Amino acid sequence: MHLWQKRMLLALLMVLMIVPFITTSAQDELPNLGGKTITVALGNDYTPFNFRDETSQNGVGWDYDTLREICKKINCVAEFVETSWDGMIVAVANGQYDMAAEGITITDERAEQVDFSDPYITVEQALLVRADEARFANAAEFAADASLTVGTQPGTTNYDVAVELVGEDRIAPYDTLGVTVQALIAGDIDAVILDNVAGQGYVGVNANDVKIVDSSLRSDDLGFIFQKGSELTTAINAGLAAIQADGTAQDINDKWFKWFAPALPDLGGQTITVAVENAYKPFNYIDETTNEAVGWDYDVLRELCVRLNCTPEFVEAAWDGMIIAVSSGEYDMAADGITITEERKEQVDFSIGYVQTEQVLLVRVDESRFSTPSEFTADSSLIVGTQPGTTNYEMAASLVGESRISAYDTFPVAVQALIAGDVDAVAIDSTAGLGYTGVNSEQVRVITPTLQSDYLGFIFPKGSALPSALSAGIVSMMNDGSLQVINDKWFRSVE
Repeated sequence: MHLWQKRMLLALLMVLMIVPFITTSAQDELPNLGGKTITVALGNDYTPFNFRDETSQNGVGWDYDTLREICKKINCVAEFVETSWDGMIVAVANGQYDMAAEGITITDERAEQVDFSDPYITVEQALLVRADEARFANAAEFAADASLTVGTQPGTTNYDVAVELVGEDRIAPYDTLGVTVQALIAGDIDAVILDNVAGQGYVGVNANDVKIVDSSLRSDDLGFIFQKGSELTTAINAGLAAIQADGTAQDINDKWFKWFAPALPDLGGQTITVAVENAYKPFNYIDETTNEAVGWDYDVLRELCVRLNCTPEFVEAAWDGMIIAVSSGEYDMAADGITITEERKEQVDFSIGYVQTEQVLLVRVDESRFSTPSEFTADSSLIVGTQPGTTNYEMAASLVGESRISAYDTFPVAVQALIAGDVDAVAIDSTAGLGYTGVNSEQVRVITPTLQSDYLGFIFPKGSALPSALSAGIVSMMNDGSLQVINDKWFRSVE
């Protein structure tokens, strides 16, 4: 392992969030591909996912290890084929390769050409500049100076972000990231937009020449791609879930991503006011026995403050208006299972995503009129309950329209309305849904399939210094296993 690879500070900038309550079938229930050989296209140019080891010249990386372990689960053989990024998606779409593994961002446009696996990682896009850059300090200041030019690779989401930031007139396209970074160092361009994975790699190689000044231009999910309608998509997803469930995926993540944890800041004993609803089990709620506020948010934030030298002061607040209150500085932050969305990013800053959750329908345990969300949608007499101002509400509106929604101030009230028969289902995050099925296992259950996948994060006023501090603390908890211990306490106990 080379020193520059070990310097890649991926943990903070690239968050590997494995759904804490994922379960998988037993080995003999997994798909069996009968020893089939699967051709996997990759570029061998995207460290640490896939690259050529300088000593052996063999292809190595996260993609290699992960797909070999998946094939052990589903009885296949991964045959890796090196090819260029340019044309890779089209080649898979045409069936030239069975799949591709190249850190491919999941987008609606690409989903028209190929099928995607479940997301396996979230990355941030970053702005790389020369080490002595003093004309601008962030992406906004860069965009404001019309004389500055950005380099990036065509056909990537990095290019799309560059267009959004400065327009095509100020973009210099290059065939590969290596050439783009060399153009930056040579002074031919003023910045490079690239995934932070690659950005930290180039900082490691060229520590005296380049630096990152903005590391979160946009957050993207990555996935493997397959030809439309390929049966491999389901099989690979099953194998991916299996290696996540048995800990193999975490071993691979540790090998390729967790070489260094970010330095933890010292907040000097600062008191941080944290808005919570105390009505979003298992994240935050009032324990009926002790009448004390408990949950995942309480445990995680107290542990974060032990590491960062701060004191969390939890303040109960209604969900309605919580984001605006944080945005205006009424609270230092909020922890309430808040979905990270582009619209909300215009009002507040987010921490890194700390968990990926699915949106589901919660129904009464004896429900027999429908067994899937699509069957629920098809029956116009059925009503769904949910909480206004949430992504659950937005999802419900897209599912059945607002005329079939009953709005409730809190999820406990919505769930009680379901149990009482006032509504026929509740649209809710799967984490909370599992919490309610744990408490009311004889009264409610979750139906499948899931409806939408989201990342949750803490929120802060725009420009706050706390997001980077809390994010660094979250990463340190991931690295030493303490976050998983808390996940097990609050999520796995309700399976």
